[in-house]
Amino acid sequence: MTLAIFDLDNTLIGGDSDNLWGQFVCDRGFVDAEDFAARNDQFYRDYQAGTLDIDAYLRFALSPLVGQPREVIDGWHRDFMTTVIEPILLPAAAQLIDQHRRDGHHLLIITATNEFITRPIALRLGITDLIACEGEIIDGRYTGEPRGTPSYAYGKVTRLQAWLAEHNKSIDGAWFYSDSHNDLPLLERVSHPIAVDPDDKLRAQAEQRGWEIMSLR
Repeated sequence: MTLAIFDLDNTLIGGDSDNLWGQFVCDRGFVDAEDFAARNDQFYRDYQAGTLDIDAYLRFALSPLVGQPREVIDGWHRDFMTTVIEPILLPAAAQLIDQHRRDGHHLLIITATNEFITRPIALRLGITDLIACEGEIIDGRYTGEPRGTPSYAYGKVTRLQAWLAEHNKSIDGAWFYSDSHNDLPLLERVSHPIAVDPDDKLRAQAEQRGWEIMSLR
């Protein structure tokens, strides 16, 4: 079965859920807003520049969850979905997902944002298979430490290869949709690389390589 693989942030949704989550926990008073917001913005700039220290960022992003009961953070996320994510869902993205589903393709989201943030978003989009960065959980609570290989940059290739082996699937004929130059390692490996509302670096590469460029906005 042909894979249709999607990046999430700024591809299937009209914003970056990781950065928006940082703003959300500041707005709700779950963290020291001034310090957290400044660091959140700097990490986002690093991501855009392709210089992100993914382990440092994951520790930062997971820090508001540390030690919190699951029912508490799940409540936070329901609020986040309603107030932040629902307004940036893209009708054209839903149509694209539905088209691949009608074509009989296997749908998969692969994202550098952590699973806590992205799993409910993926399910809202009707996609059950998700590869995301993972946080360590002990006794049902986040420790704040990353777990496993982060699905960022070349790590997306590594994680996808492991997923393919586990599920006995092939990348042959696969589609991959992304907005970010950070995803070039995976875009280079699929049969149908699609640049979606791309950043300047990815747009330049897509134009040079003759890849399709599209907008879901």
